[in-house]
Amino acid sequence: MSELLVDRNPDGVVRITFNDPGRRNAMTDAMTARWRETMSGLAADRDARCVVVTGAGTAFSSGGDLSWIGERGAEAVPELRDRMLAFYRTWLMITELEIPTIAAVNGPAVGAGLCVALACDLVYAADDAKLMAPFTSLGLHPGMAATYLIPSRSGPGLAREMLLAGRTLSGAEAAGKGLVNQSFPKNDLMSEVQAIATKIAQNAPIATRLAKVALNQDHQDLEAALRWESLAQPVTMASSDLLEGLAAHRERRVPKFTGS
Repeated sequence: MSELLVDRNPDGVVRITFNDPGRRNAMTDAMTARWRETMSGLAADRDARCVVVTGAGTAFSSGGDLSWIGERGAEAVPELRDRMLAFYRTWLMITELEIPTIAAVNGPAVGAGLCVALACDLVYAADDAKLMAPFTSLGLHPGMAATYLIPSRSGPGLAREMLLAGRTLSGAEAAGKGLVNQSFPKNDLMSEVQAIATKIAQNAPIATRLAKVALNQDHQDLEAALRWESLAQPVTMASSDLLEGLAAHRERRVPKFTGS
């Protein structure tokens, strides 16, 4: 059994499913290795236009495999630091993809599992999904960039509640607090996310990739944004996709972008 399923649609949407429901999709060594391989492949895949990440069974991911952590608890701090950095960096490879990424949080997203969801460009959750980061209740300092990802999405107030007081949010509450983009009834989550992913995949690939890069740069000021856009927009002006987009608009039809 593969602990990570990868399904590709003809329209360029790639669905990645954590596939270890018996362990609530814990991030084991095997799943981590498969994730690294998948992310490396997607980074070079010119046909992929959007990635959706979700979980099999009732959970999104229960986070790091606790048995994995326990087995290494006797190691010295320098060795543990190197191991954890490699673990974090592997799972956060999704932030390096130039194509848009979506997390479909279908059930509990815990600790490192929550962080991987928050590392995606867009996050949608089932109304009744549970989002939590109970690191300190286990005796652990937060990891997987939790101290960056949670406050960057929801602000420091909620981050403190989650990381210091162990607050758990439902998907609906998380949407209200801005931790996720939107929540949907559980039975509607995947169809709603698929519709969003399809819409993204239909857009011009070059323009979409450059827009994502721009958003991830977190421009320091207006001038920085203008300098980037004055270069990136002409790149798209020179593309065949622009001509196709203009023709489709004129002819009132859906454009067929090729990424050229």
